[in-house]
Amino acid sequence: MRRLAVLSLHTSPLVQPGSGDGGGMNVYVRELAFALSQAGGGSTVFTRRTDRETPMVVDVEPGFRVVHVDAGPHDLSKEQLPGIVDDFADGVASYLASRPDHDGLLANYWLSGVAGHRLKHELDLPLMTIFHTLARVKAETGDREPRRRIEAEATVVGCSDLMLANSSEERRQLVDLYGADPARIEVVPPGVDHAFFTTGSQAVARRATGLGAGPVLLFAGRIQPLKGVDVALRTLEALNRPEACLVVVGGASGAEGEVEEQRLKDLAVAHGLVDRVHFVAPQPHHSLAYWYRAADVVVMPSRSESFGLVALEAAACGVPVVAADVGGLRTLVDHGRTGYLVEGRDPADYAAGVARILDDPELAAGMALAAAERSWSYTWSATAARLRRICDDVSSRSLVDCS
Repeated sequence: MRRLAVLSLHTSPLVQPGSGDGGGMNVYVRELAFALSQAGGGSTVFTRRTDRETPMVVDVEPGFRVVHVDAGPHDLSKEQLPGIVDDFADGVASYLASRPDHDGLLANYWLSGVAGHRLKHELDLPLMTIFHTLARVKAETGDREPRRRIEAEATVVGCSDLMLANSSEERRQLVDLYGADPARIEVVPPGVDHAFFTTGSQAVARRATGLGAGPVLLFAGRIQPLKGVDVALRTLEALNRPEACLVVVGGASGAEGEVEEQRLKDLAVAHGLVDRVHFVAPQPHHSLAYWYRAADVVVMPSRSESFGLVALEAAACGVPVVAADVGGLRTLVDHGRTGYLVEGRDPADYAAGVARILDDPELAAGMALAAAERSWSYTWSATAARLRRICDDVSSRSLVDCS
């Protein structure tokens, strides 16, 4: 496979993660494209234009290009994007028509999957899909998702020539909840950039971030109900340590994001935590390493996570993680060795795990060492190398016919 057309309709790899629709998927697309280019491959990432200033084409580095496709008004919300999927697909098709060196499609998220499904049949190209999140998984935990998304995901699953799963748990979900053919699923976990996310001095990190003495709990990610920041806040309360604080690095995301952020601030006031909960604006991705190293524990109470890059980045920085026992977090957190997995959403259970780490410096040091060592099994170069082998294999197969 010479060059991969990567579809990322609803969010650009050039956008800073942590706010709006920018999150782990941005990191995934950007770092994978970098790694592919460094390994001698090539990719063009297609994303929707959201402003007038950004050039149509941005050559990030040799082998890694981003193309901004005009599809609908710039200020559309994520909930409005299903209406412009065909416009997006038209733009991608027009670009590819004059560049026949693209011989495969990689769709990220269900919206791109719908566009990719159409383009597969129009251009006779193999379609690989990575969903990042699945509607039926979210629905199991109480997050409402439109029926059209569930039906669209099922259609894309049925026609994808190959699906990439971030973890064995996501593979199981695709098979059990969508009837996916196991032979067309490959588990390809993301990586972490060890040049930035690595162990270091907590004292130096505290000075860099402006954090003082005392235990620091860290939540990093977008503020939306799915991520469970309210559980992190109540964990601080249940910990019952006046000297401890919670740092929330990230911004409002999605239709409920701003309402959720205000609710969390009101909650902090109501529970007498306003001076101990610090909201920090989204940070440049690599700068997050300072915030990880400044923390004693990273808390991840998400209702669902297909992978959980924050847990991997924290591990690479040598920070124990107390996380929900869901999805890919079950793969990343080795319970009792690199952190703790918590069943349910009781803040007292999260606080118990945090307290064990804070109360036992020897345990904390051992977890930090084990987490950092384990993180080295996840590298973007390995992810890219595996993807290239998969692409070569898929390009030699007959395409799946969903008619």
